[in-house]
Amino acid sequence: MTFKKRILCIGAGYVGGPTMAVIADKSPDVRVELVDINAERIAAWNSDHLPIYEPGLDEVVKRNRGKNLFFTTDTDRGIAESDIIFVSVNTPTKTFGQGAGLAADLQYWEKTARQILRASTSDKIVVEKSTLPVRTAEAMDRILNSNGSGPHFEVLSNPEFLAEGTAIEDLLDPDRVLIGGMNTPKGQKALDDLEAVYASWVPRDRIIRTNVWSAELAKLVANAFLAQRVSSINAVSALCERTSADVGEVAHAIGLDSRIGPKFLKASVGFGGSCFRKDILNLVYICRQHGLAEVAAYWEAVVAMNDHQQDRFVARMISEMFNTVAGKRIAIFGFAFKADTGDTRESPAIRVCRHLLEERAEVCITDPKALDNAARDLGPDTPGVVHAQDPYKAAEGAHAIAVMTEWKDFQALDYQRIYDSMEKPAFVFDGRNILDHAKLHKIGFNVYPIGKAALTHV
Repeated sequence: MTFKKRILCIGAGYVGGPTMAVIADKSPDVRVELVDINAERIAAWNSDHLPIYEPGLDEVVKRNRGKNLFFTTDTDRGIAESDIIFVSVNTPTKTFGQGAGLAADLQYWEKTARQILRASTSDKIVVEKSTLPVRTAEAMDRILNSNGSGPHFEVLSNPEFLAEGTAIEDLLDPDRVLIGGMNTPKGQKALDDLEAVYASWVPRDRIIRTNVWSAELAKLVANAFLAQRVSSINAVSALCERTSADVGEVAHAIGLDSRIGPKFLKASVGFGGSCFRKDILNLVYICRQHGLAEVAAYWEAVVAMNDHQQDRFVARMISEMFNTVAGKRIAIFGFAFKADTGDTRESPAIRVCRHLLEERAEVCITDPKALDNAARDLGPDTPGVVHAQDPYKAAEGAHAIAVMTEWKDFQALDYQRIYDSMEKPAFVFDGRNILDHAKLHKIGFNVYPIGKAALTHV
C-alpha cells in the first residue's frame, strides 16, 4: 500500500504508544511506526500483552497493527524513511549536577536529536512530544540545522494533555490539540502538515496554533494549575478534619461557583504520576533561572503540600493505631498512582509505604495492575513487603487497610468478610474517600477518611 505520509515516534511509552495507535486508527492512509531502544518493550507491543495498561488501547492496537501501525527497534531506518518524527523520550528530573532535583534531564532528548541528524537524508518535521522546558525547541533547531547544507528540519511543539486511565478517550475527543511553530513560511507550512494529521478526526476549532514557546510553556503551566487545585483542596482537608467539616461538602459548594468549577477538587492522599511533580519542579527551576524567586517559591509550595498530605496520612495512621505500627500488618489497597493504569511513577503509595516500613510495619500490597511496578519501586526483596493479587489475602491478619488508589474493584469487596479476617480493632484509612464509611463503621471498622470526621469505636 502507498501511504501519503510516514510518521515515526521515538519512544514507545505511555505517551507515544497510545498517541500513535490513535493516529494510525484514524488515518489509515498514514504509515505510523513506533521505535524504542528497549527490545523487550517493542516485543510486548507486538504481542498479546501490551507493555502498558490503558482502557481501550488493546483494541486500537490490534485493529491496526501490521496494517499501518508498526513497532520496531530500528531507529535509523525509521528516521530515514519518515516525513514527521515525534520525539517522546523520557525527560526525568535531574538527579545530579546543576539543577538537580528541579530541572529536566535532557540527555536522552539531545541524544535523540543528534541521532535524527545523523540518520536523516531528507527534510523532516520534528515534533516535541516530550514535556520540555521553554525554548528547548530552539536548542533542538540549532542541533538539527547545524550542518547548514544538509536536510532542513522544522521543529514544532505538540505537548500532550493525556490523563492516564482515560488516554484513549482523551485522544479521540480532546479538549484541544496544541501545536506551536515558528512564524516563518516553513514553520507555518509544517504547522499545516501536522494540523492535517489531527484534522482527520479532531474539529479544526479545537486545534490551537501558537508560537513554539507558548506551546512548551502551556504544558508546564497546565499541570501546575491542576496540581495546585489538588494541593489546595488537600490543605483544606486538614482543616476539615480538625473542625468536623466535610471536605466533600466544601468542595461541592465551591465547585458550583462557575469561576472555580468542580474538577480536581477531590481530596485525597495526594497526586502522583509522571507529570505533575516533574513539571512543577521544572517550572520552579525556570523561574529561578530568570531571577523570579518569589514565583518559584509559590509553585514549590504546591509540591511541598502534596508531600505534607502523604506524611500527614501516615502520621494519622500511627497516632490512631496507639502510636505504633511496629510489627503490624497494613494492607495497602492500590499502588498505582490512579485507577485504570499500572503506572506507579510518583505514586503516593511509594512514600506512604516507605514511611510505614521505617516504622517497622509489614505492608501487604494489592493492586489489579501494578504489582510488578510496586516490586520494582520498593525493591523485590525489601524486608517487610508482601504482595498479594487477591485483596482478601492482603487483608487477612492485617491491623489496618490503607486505600491508596481509587480502583472500583475495592468498592465491590465483601468488607464483612474482610473484617472477620483482620486483627481487632480493625482500621480503615481511606486515602481516596471511595468507600461507604457508614457501612464500614456499622460492620465494626474504625474509619478515617480524608477531610471528614472519623467514625470510631475505640
